[in-house]
Amino acid sequence: MNLFDVYPLFDVEIVRGKGCRVYDTHGTEYLDFYGGHAVISIGHTHPRYVQGLERQVEQLGFYSNSVVNRLQAEVAGRLGALSGYEDYSFFMINSGAEANENALKLASFHTGRRKVVAFGKSFHGRTSAAVRVTDNPKIVAPLNEGFEVQFLPLNDIDAVREALRPGDVCAAVIEGIQGIGGIRVPRPDFLQQLSEACKQTGTVLILDEIQSGYGRSGRFFAHQYAGIRPDLITVAKGMGNGFPVGGVLISPMFKPVYGMLGTTFGGNHLACAASLAVLDVIEEEHLVDNAAKVGGYLLEELRKIPQIKEVRGQGLMIGLEFEEPVKELRSRLLFDRHVFTGVSGANTIRLLPPLCLTVAEADEFLAALREEVAG
Repeated sequence: MNLFDVYPLFDVEIVRGKGCRVYDTHGTEYLDFYGGHAVISIGHTHPRYVQGLERQVEQLGFYSNSVVNRLQAEVAGRLGALSGYEDYSFFMINSGAEANENALKLASFHTGRRKVVAFGKSFHGRTSAAVRVTDNPKIVAPLNEGFEVQFLPLNDIDAVREALRPGDVCAAVIEGIQGIGGIRVPRPDFLQQLSEACKQTGTVLILDEIQSGYGRSGRFFAHQYAGIRPDLITVAKGMGNGFPVGGVLISPMFKPVYGMLGTTFGGNHLACAASLAVLDVIEEEHLVDNAAKVGGYLLEELRKIPQIKEVRGQGLMIGLEFEEPVKELRSRLLFDRHVFTGVSGANTIRLLPPLCLTVAEADEFLAALREEVAG
């Protein structure tokens, strides 16, 4: 049996990593400025992270509800304290797509409605709302489990108010910063107006912080720049630093009922160990502050490079848009300069390095990029 070939791969085999560096089978060192779609938050093979997982390995093959419940409660408590959402509840699952699916279920249970509003070029999971390359508000697409989603232009509050006016939308879902859509940042005033429009129409506001959360933006959650408190917040990616884990932060307005949500593997021993280690390192090493500091420096320096059409982002979630396709530039950065980067569409490079990135490593990347774009 062959693998179902849906992922293109570079001819590079990475065998180990440390911090913001990874190494291939030939011992070549690479600077990792992508971190697996924002998955690597605290750096590759952080000793605190490795030790936390090793301590839980002995529990594999043995499932104790009481032990798992205690570990999950510890994750919830630590996450609430660090993020500023102590009064919310937490439901642990396995991935970002599953987090968004459960958030939509909660919104539908709460409102009794089946329509969803999302935004152009957004992405909320392979099994729910996919990328849209248009901002046409007339587009209506089927969503999983009978939902219907309408995609609106990002930052257009008039379009939002018009869509919510009939009172039949169960949820508006928006990324704290659009990831796959090209690192597009919602305006703070738009998020504030969106939050108010949702309150006025009884619409649940879901903030998808799967890529932009866990300190990546320079705040624990990107939406905190706007000073709003959404009804549901979905997380994954950097939550486990490579271990598959996700979750939903749930406002006190939702009342739990036995059987309302369920998961087989969500919040298992290893997922909890990974999550706790990540939270410990984020706090102890001040990685949210570091993302703000180093990310701010990177954004400032990148905006001085004339060959870049537009620099977008916050913290260590950055998009570089060029006039021409970036495929060859990205390949030169990888094979000639030994720097991993990401991509969005044809013309945008995405930067999602670990939150432990140093100014010296940022300078290393900037030097490589400047030389490549200078030609």
